Amino acid sequence: MSLICLIRRRAAARSLCRKAAIFPCRKLSGSDRSPPSSDSTQEPREEDGAGEQWRARRAPGKVSVLLFPGQGSQFVGMGRGLLKYGNVKEMFSVAQKVLGYDLLDLCLNGPEEELMKTVHCQPAVFVTSLASVERLNQENPAAIENCVAAAGFSVGEFAALVFSGAMNFAEALFAVKVRAEAMQEASDQTRSGMLSVIGRPQANYKHACLQAREHCMTVGIQNPVCSIANYLFPDGRVIAGHQEALDFLQKNSRQFHFARTRQLPVSGAFHTALMEPAVEPFKDVLRQLDVRRPEIAVHSNVDGKRYMHDKHVRRQLAKQLVSPVKWEQTLHEIYERTQGQEFPHTYEVGPGRQLGATLQKCNMKAFKNYTHIDVALPQEG
Repeated sequence: MSLICLIRRRAAARSLCRKAAIFPCRKLSGSDRSPPSSDSTQEPREEDGAGEQWRARRAPGKVSVLLFPGQGSQFVGMGRGLLKYGNVKEMFSVAQKVLGYDLLDLCLNGPEEELMKTVHCQPAVFVTSLASVERLNQENPAAIENCVAAAGFSVGEFAALVFSGAMNFAEALFAVKVRAEAMQEASDQTRSGMLSVIGRPQANYKHACLQAREHCMTVGIQNPVCSIANYLFPDGRVIAGHQEALDFLQKNSRQFHFARTRQLPVSGAFHTALMEPAVEPFKDVLRQLDVRRPEIAVHSNVDGKRYMHDKHVRRQLAKQLVSPVKWEQTLHEIYERTQGQEFPHTYEVGPGRQLGATLQKCNMKAFKNYTHIDVALPQEG
């Protein structure tokens, strides 16, 4: 039985998810732009709106939300001890066929410089996050059964969509592969990067970006790019663009009321106009995927709103490459509730605890029900 069916099956045998068979998939070369074939079957679905009504009858404190991390959360050793859970072994076997290399070995043993590369870390975070879901399902199946919403940061959206039944695992992994390759190729065209910024209350991030672009033009850079790439939490941003612009911001951080700046260890200016060359190759793959309406609420990075239908998913995923990740806004959408209403249980499924840290800064009451499901177990012995 498929990954999704195993982890989302309900006792009443009326699953909210669609079956998505992992197999068969074919080994793909780096130049192959066709997604692996899928053998998906359809479970009986509830009538439109029935799932929403069923979820609405549950107490807010009895439901759960899953958050899937993005690039930058990876580390050597992730995946250790997870092969004993559910379909994890099968997932890594599929990954080797889709990607053409041993992803599990890379996750467990590195080398770190290879795992950190965009082309490798995006598939690694995607697969290990879903492996973490398998662990959660075995240790706390009610968290899976009662899940009503999910969101993923950047590439984490793909894991959220697979979990929701909107995408087939193998096809989504192939899309992640093409996405990562296209983003790497776009990054290689321009010396660029991303800058994490913690600002003081008077900081004006957009004005700072404007000043940085003007500086770039004075040193001969045509059409400079410098813009907010991630909205993380109040006074927490990631700014991305030409490296000269980021150097200017760091040098003049006090002028712009930045309390702290840190260059991120990534290869390019993701979620900015510099990723435009990656859009068309990625769109070509998205058109070929079997995409369905998510069976739970999955929120888009582009505007924080939930995906409504298959065309909406494809459109927003392509737009996400060149649009800022509005994570702070997404958290507000998920956790908005009336005074006195309970908050759901939140599980960060995947490497790192960055999403928990942002939730803590955005909504302390929601964070009180936060749990991290790690992707590495302690070494035995």
